[in-house]
Amino acid sequence: MQIKKALITAAGADQRKLAMQTLVDRDGNRKTVLEILIDEVRQAGIEEIAVIIHAGDRDVYKGLISMDQQIHFIEQDQPLGYGHAILCGLPFTGKDYFLHLVGDHLYVNKSDIPCAKHLVEIASQNNCSVSAVTPTRENLIPNYGTVGGKRVPRTKDLYVIDKVIEKPTPTLAEQKLIVPGLRTGHYLCFFGMHVLSPGLMQILKQNLEKSDGRKIGLSEALNQLATKEQYLALEKNDWRFDTGSRYGLLKAQLALALSGSDRDQVMAELLEFFVMKNMNSIGR
Repeated sequence: MQIKKALITAAGADQRKLAMQTLVDRDGNRKTVLEILIDEVRQAGIEEIAVIIHAGDRDVYKGLISMDQQIHFIEQDQPLGYGHAILCGLPFTGKDYFLHLVGDHLYVNKSDIPCAKHLVEIASQNNCSVSAVTPTRENLIPNYGTVGGKRVPRTKDLYVIDKVIEKPTPTLAEQKLIVPGLRTGHYLCFFGMHVLSPGLMQILKQNLEKSDGRKIGLSEALNQLATKEQYLALEKNDWRFDTGSRYGLLKAQLALALSGSDRDQVMAELLEFFVMKNMNSIGR
């Protein structure tokens, strides 16, 4: 299976602003969050990309990404939730598997292989949907979609998903989402990156038809997907930054800088800053 398309969602009230924020990437180039995400997708070997945007934002985004005929902008015509935003990409994805990233997260790999590239390779090898997950302490799981399942035999980082719950309480997670072999008090939470099958789009379509105008989510649809076809989780221990969280953009920028070509310069300047700040504190 070859994955040729990617879908980035940036239509949420906060996402539409965050995707336009400018950072300095690992090579020292000024780029928007969206451009850095596009680089992540392209490193996975995918050229055709659709960005789901808020209604009325098309001209703004076209100004950011100019003269690239392989990037398409699709407006979410109604604010009917995350699942609906993905479903808006159906005319683009069609009957194909696709890589999905959220527009307000940035990913910094600790190993030599970029996060999206690794995920795409695993999905292609197994011919099924795969979500990237990261082990997360139980006090943090009410912030994330969380999965339950079992490790695939003879692997160290691959799991068969049998249940997905959006932002569970620690009590609910202990009852339904324990993963054998995972460290006590930790659960597998979504990393913000997925390879999804066309079957997921059909589930979202059915959920929208039954929603009576209410918002539809992604986690509920993924839980349904796990009952219908093989669905795996790939454990990633790379960095994921929610740029919409407090200091999220700052932490993402520091991670990019400290893992990039200007690392030594940035380290030296940070050290100088902390030394001066400490001396000023002592002098008071």
